Amino acid sequence: MKKVFLAAVCVTALSFGFTTSNAQTAPAFKIGVFDLDLMVRALPEYRSVDSLTQLYERDTLAQEYQIYMSEYQRLDSTWKSDSASGKPKSVLDYTFNQKQQMQFNLVYWQQIAQNKSDQYRGNLAGPLYQRVVVAYKKVVAAKKYNLILKPDSYEVGFPIENMFPLVAKEMNVTLPPQLTVDPNQALQEMGNTTAPAPKP
Repeated sequence: MKKVFLAAVCVTALSFGFTTSNAQTAPAFKIGVFDLDLMVRALPEYRSVDSLTQLYERDTLAQEYQIYMSEYQRLDSTWKSDSASGKPKSVLDYTFNQKQQMQFNLVYWQQIAQNKSDQYRGNLAGPLYQRVVVAYKKVVAAKKYNLILKPDSYEVGFPIENMFPLVAKEMNVTLPPQLTVDPNQALQEMGNTTAPAPKP
């Protein structure tokens, strides 16, 4: 019986030692925090993208809206006068359908304009996104992250690396201060501001 007990103790000790050595040799699980859109918007060149998009919205899209409005009014009066003068149904239907299309554009103009603006901005910002992606991939390969989260998708409480400064360094650009903050700093600050123990 002593031999069986001794053998069981030895097996348990060996298993524990093997598990401990594996845990010590296994690489740490690395988590980074990054957002491609935030990084692109933080680049100095993005200001020109923003300015050009605002000009596009003010000049081109505003003018397009006016064209839809005047075309709708023209088609509406054409349809009314054609109806009063007894034009053939095919002509009335054609004018009515054209008027309906203009009305659709006016009713959904906010959505249409937003889509056009987003597409325009995306085309202008495309090269910036490509630059950020190249730098981002280099940082991921060098640092060997296992998981990358967006800034608003994690809870403070375990070690996380802020990738923004690393990608910025790779691109040789300066970041705004809000993107250089250490994500673990909030946890440290919470630990330093714990309430004092009540007096006995």
